[in-house]
Amino acid sequence: MVSNIRKRDGRIENFDRAKIVNAILKAMNHEFVNDVKYAEEIANKLANLEVDVIDVEEIQNLVEVELMKSQYKNVAKAYILYREKRNIARGRKTYEMYMGIVNTIANDITKENANMNAETPAGMMMKFASESSKPFVIDMLLSQEAKDYVKSNYIHIHDADYYPTKSLTCLQHPLDMVLENGFHAGHGSSRPAKRIETAAIIACISMESIQNEMHGGQAIPAFDFYLAPYVRSSFVEEIKKLEGLTGEDLSELKDAKFDDYLTKPLDGLEGKDRYLQHAINQTVNRVHQAMESFIHNMNTIHSRGGNQVVFSSINYGTDTSAEGRCIMREILNSTYRGVGNGETPIFPIQIWKKKRGVSYLPEDPNYDLYKLACKVTARRFFPNFLNLDATFNQSDEWRADDPKRYVHEVATMGCRTRVYENRHGDKTSIGRGNLSFSTINIVKLGIECMDIADEKERIATFYEKLDKCIEVTARQLYDRYSFQRTALKKQFPMLMSGMWYGSEKLSNDEQIKDILKSGTLGIGFIGLAETLIALTGKHHGESEESQKLGLEIVEHMNKKIKEIADERNLNYSLLATPAEGLSGKFTKRDRELFGIIKDITDKEYYTNSSHVPVWYKCSVEHKAAVEGPYHKYETGGHIFYVELDGDATHNPECIMQTVDLMDKYNIGYGSVNHTRNRCLDCGFENADENVTVCPECGSENIDTIQRITGYLVGSTNSWNAAKKAELKDRVTHEV
Repeated sequence: MVSNIRKRDGRIENFDRAKIVNAILKAMNHEFVNDVKYAEEIANKLANLEVDVIDVEEIQNLVEVELMKSQYKNVAKAYILYREKRNIARGRKTYEMYMGIVNTIANDITKENANMNAETPAGMMMKFASESSKPFVIDMLLSQEAKDYVKSNYIHIHDADYYPTKSLTCLQHPLDMVLENGFHAGHGSSRPAKRIETAAIIACISMESIQNEMHGGQAIPAFDFYLAPYVRSSFVEEIKKLEGLTGEDLSELKDAKFDDYLTKPLDGLEGKDRYLQHAINQTVNRVHQAMESFIHNMNTIHSRGGNQVVFSSINYGTDTSAEGRCIMREILNSTYRGVGNGETPIFPIQIWKKKRGVSYLPEDPNYDLYKLACKVTARRFFPNFLNLDATFNQSDEWRADDPKRYVHEVATMGCRTRVYENRHGDKTSIGRGNLSFSTINIVKLGIECMDIADEKERIATFYEKLDKCIEVTARQLYDRYSFQRTALKKQFPMLMSGMWYGSEKLSNDEQIKDILKSGTLGIGFIGLAETLIALTGKHHGESEESQKLGLEIVEHMNKKIKEIADERNLNYSLLATPAEGLSGKFTKRDRELFGIIKDITDKEYYTNSSHVPVWYKCSVEHKAAVEGPYHKYETGGHIFYVELDGDATHNPECIMQTVDLMDKYNIGYGSVNHTRNRCLDCGFENADENVTVCPECGSENIDTIQRITGYLVGSTNSWNAAKKAELKDRVTHEV
């Protein structure tokens, strides 16, 4: 007996014979026939099929067959015409969606990615390709099980439009490889770098080229270590220039030892001391120009068809050499000054590696640069802070005297993606990345259980549903992984040239297969706060009981995913999803199904991952105490952030206090948001409240720079409706 029907959008409803009868009678009316008995006979026949759930399309096909076998063939034709009209109406929606792209109408499709300009020709082509590929993926590449869970709003497959390309998500670049050996990209090749200017340009090209071969972000895991040798080679060049000018032999200065590259006036210096300081001054100037150029390029060069700047990140902070410190100081100084007309650079996302004994405490060798990093963050939002002291970010192989200790340091993508543990190689971030990830809508699971009166039964039922979702998501990710494995090395000419771990061993026509095992498969989640409200009546920021359950849920997810990772011997991990477009998609469909539920579906968005709701007023420390314990379970990536009130430009101490809380509560990665207004006409910036007119040029074209997930967006005009609603609800946190 048929008991349920699956609608086209994936919703499951009770089977209703009356609807079939009514549809047949409507078709009969067109032919002036009214055989109710026969219509009921067909409905009863379908109701007695030996299936529990049947698709609506299958029902309509069977109705057509029965009508064509009867004396009412004209009625069958009328029924077919009616279906065709309905299909045309559905096609109209697709047409309207395409015309929205053509006419550059601002909506959640064209604003899906805040750093993508869908109004340019290349951007429009990207959106056409993106929206056209999604139905192909659903029809041809997903299992029926995955299809059902996507349609039913239980899971979301990220970057599904890129699924057919077999591309991977992201990469932590082993930049030293291309700097030392050169590379080939497109129709040109690069020789190994010899000076800092070239090294900085190659760093840009590396990330831009590989961005075109992937659907996610690009990062450099040890920006300071990788570029440091080219500071020294540039210094040696300056000594050689002096030799040419003076005719003196200054070879002893080429190996001169000094603690730092600090510019000083030449007054009072003579002989080789004067030459040495001059070479240092010139070198610092060149490094500054190279870092300024690097930042400018990362905010202007485009990838993916020319419509999007490279989603780039750089990690640094633990190189204590004079050269590494010079790189860090000048990237920070350049960031503080801004780009163009002095505006805040959006990329690269900069990440300070905070580590005791190196870059955090007053007695640490890089403490002065840590203070500078906090000063820059207070004005420019970056750098974010990666806590290498967190228990889950440590490596037993890290040694302070190891010149390549960065290999054993975790690095992160600016958005939050973390790749570190590895079942198939060394525990490192370098040369690795995420393969793909999908997100579970745990809020819907909570809503489905909220009316169960018995608390134990309610929670037990939730876990049953959650386990099923995790299993389905894991299978869907494995299917995609199996599909990605069939790609040929030559499909990714730069990525698979040795940049991805193990790819150098493959021939061009060989499938990439097992080298993908070093990547991760991310199972994400969204809306822990709303889920807890559904299950307990309160979120984890306001209730110790809810916090206890929240931690149990996320720990349970982590444990279940580890079991699947053991079973399949792959790097599955739990991700605190950086939902941008997704936060509104899940909510919209759940509201249609369940109606408006206070503090759950009454907003346009669900709260990101395990965060305390953006609208909940609390102190910075309370937020840290609540969110910190989740990070050790979210090994696929996580982020802690706070919203500071007003102008932080002259208050770097508040940034340092936030990093102290990261240390105190074992937080893995964090960032600080604050106010920054920008004139979109002249680039003038300040931190005043309620600015409507630019004090520099008088323009009213003012925007406030904000962080959307882990990264910045130059204008909130490019945000989708859900993220704008979230921004409006954000409250500040007291230090």
